[in-house]
Amino acid sequence: MIVVPAELADLPRLLKFRTDSAAWLTKRGIDQWSKPFPANHITASIRQGEVFIVKEDSRADAAATVTLDRDADPRLWTPDERAEDAMYVHKLSVDRRYAGADLGGRILDWCGERALKAGAQWLRLDAWTTNPRLHAYYLAHGFTHVRTSADPEVVSGWAAQRPPTSSAHGLDDSPP
Repeated sequence: MIVVPAELADLPRLLKFRTDSAAWLTKRGIDQWSKPFPANHITASIRQGEVFIVKEDSRADAAATVTLDRDADPRLWTPDERAEDAMYVHKLSVDRRYAGADLGGRILDWCGERALKAGAQWLRLDAWTTNPRLHAYYLAHGFTHVRTSADPEVVSGWAAQRPPTSSAHGLDDSPP
C-alpha cells in the first residue's frame, strides 16, 4: 500500500470517511463523530500537507486516512507536555473494506516512523472519551494512557502517547 498527501480534490472522500465511520459506530451505540466535522478545518490541514491517504495503488480508492501534525490541544496536554517535541495523530479512519486487517495499526506505525524521522520525542493522540474499545485498541498498539479530560466540552478527551519508532509497517510514502 502507498501513502500519499491528500489534495483539495480529496475533500469529499475525506468527509465520507467520517460519515461512514460515524454511521458504523452509531450502530454499535457509540456517538463518536456524530456531529459533522467542519470541512474548512480539513481543507486547512490539507493545505498544510498534514492529511494523508492510504491506497492500494495510485489508481485505487482510498483505504484509509490520517492527519499527522504538531497541533497539541491545550485542553488535553499540559504546558510542559506541549513544550516537548511531539507529533499528533488525528482523524485516523479506515474504510470498512479493510476492517480486521490492522491497517490502522500499520498507519500508527507509519506515523511513529515519521515522528521519529522528524526528531519528535512522542507520538500522541486523543480518542473519543466514551469509546473504551478504541482506548483498548490504542493501548494494544503501544500507547500509554496519560489522562482523560474531565472537561465536558472535550469529547475526544482520552489522551495517550508512545515513543516514536521505526517498524516494518509496509506502507510506502516515497514519491512515485
